[in-house]
Amino acid sequence: MLLPCINLLGNRRLFSLYKPLTRNVTLSPKARAQLKQPYHVSSRISCQRTTNSVPFIQTGPRVCSSAGTLCFTTTSTLHPGAFLTQCGHHIHTSTPLRALPAPLIWMVLKPLQKLAAIILGRSIRKWWAALPDNRRQLMREWAWQRRWYLAAGTGIAMVILALLLLTHLDETPVTGRARLLVFSRENYMELAAVISEAYMEEFADMLLPVTDSRHQVVELLVQHLAEKNKDIPEMSEVTWSVQVVQSPIINAFVLPNGKVFMFTGMLEAVEDVHQLSIVLGHEMAHALLGHTAEQASLSHVVDFLSLILLTAIWALCPRDSVALLGQWVQNKLTQLIFSHPYSRKLEAEADQVGILLAAKGCADVRAGPVFWQQMEIREQLTGETTVPEWLSTHPSHRNRSTQLDRLIPQALDLRESCLCPALPASDPRVMFSKSVRTLLDQEKRGPERASKPHLSPILSSLPNAAFIPSTLFTASQNLDEKRRGLVPVIEADEAAPVPTLTEQNKAQHSVHITS
Repeated sequence: MLLPCINLLGNRRLFSLYKPLTRNVTLSPKARAQLKQPYHVSSRISCQRTTNSVPFIQTGPRVCSSAGTLCFTTTSTLHPGAFLTQCGHHIHTSTPLRALPAPLIWMVLKPLQKLAAIILGRSIRKWWAALPDNRRQLMREWAWQRRWYLAAGTGIAMVILALLLLTHLDETPVTGRARLLVFSRENYMELAAVISEAYMEEFADMLLPVTDSRHQVVELLVQHLAEKNKDIPEMSEVTWSVQVVQSPIINAFVLPNGKVFMFTGMLEAVEDVHQLSIVLGHEMAHALLGHTAEQASLSHVVDFLSLILLTAIWALCPRDSVALLGQWVQNKLTQLIFSHPYSRKLEAEADQVGILLAAKGCADVRAGPVFWQQMEIREQLTGETTVPEWLSTHPSHRNRSTQLDRLIPQALDLRESCLCPALPASDPRVMFSKSVRTLLDQEKRGPERASKPHLSPILSSLPNAAFIPSTLFTASQNLDEKRRGLVPVIEADEAAPVPTLTEQNKAQHSVHITS
């Protein structure tokens, strides 16, 4: 139980802090004031203007997935053959003996610490119950006579703890937000190497070969985003690699060491390369900002404080059954008060930074709100249970879409400063709005209205109905035709086809968005 305290009180610099994102430039007082504004990242994510800037989509051979839903136009400097050559040969060396990463040790000892707290609290309760009444009275009087000494000792301990936490404050890269960081970036790089090996073993039979067109599309996009954002030190210091997992789960995640795991269910959920860029930008932002180490640091401190409360619960509760109930309540309150809100905060920050990373890659950032609104409709059409946001580790699809919609002007300005090609005049959000309204009109006029699902309550409940995306159904309907390449990719300046209600009933994919 004392291990967290020893870790904090031992070597003061045992866990090195992240290096803040700085530049050797002179800023005016106005610029410094803008940098201190929370969540304002436009001044920290800027575009390096070069004469040979590579646009997001250029003429060249097109690489498409076997499903026919994703296409990427390669350039003379970035083509699938280069990745096959570079990724075909790997040289792996490691030292014979390597110490376990500190976060891994903490994860292993965390259950033992809770068990020690339970045993200690239960032992205190039994010891107190076994004391004679006169001894209990004497101990109460002794504690009351020394109450000020005990209060002073408690206050000193809290001050020491606060000072220790203040020495581990750090500044988040790009956003400049102050945060607590107990575990360093180097610690989690070591842990990520261990975790990535475990994932490779778990998904060994489901990984697509590097020659698969879907793998090549994701690889091209990841390397493209990394290249266009290489002026950010945390982005250029990581070697990005991709693994595509054959699974219907709609999921994607990136480890701190740059290992990208993309599920084919996500490739079917996104409509085009722009939406995929938004998703990849979000996941790469998690790694760039060091969210894994930040969340684990908060969990480390909260768990340490929870051990004191857990010991008190088992010491004061008269029976083990009551103590178990109290422990359950403590865990739920900790999640609702600390873990879940903080996780949602990090997800919102990754959304904000991710759309700017995609903007520097010349993606159509207007596809960001489109994706999350289509995920909300998909979730309701498939009849999946929607968890309230205050019980979830992620913001709701609706709130994520609303937040990204507010960031569109800033992202478009950044995209323009990167000398990206002009976007089509037709907004994908408006295109979908027209498609949905046409679909609702068809439902009202349909002869079999009673036997088909009603979309009006679902769509009318969405905010900003004029900007509902037009790409929901094309990614989830006619999957067999897509796998045969019969459904063409819709360009941004083309009208989206309106699906029939029969096609809507075919969307049966589970939705799990995690990071």
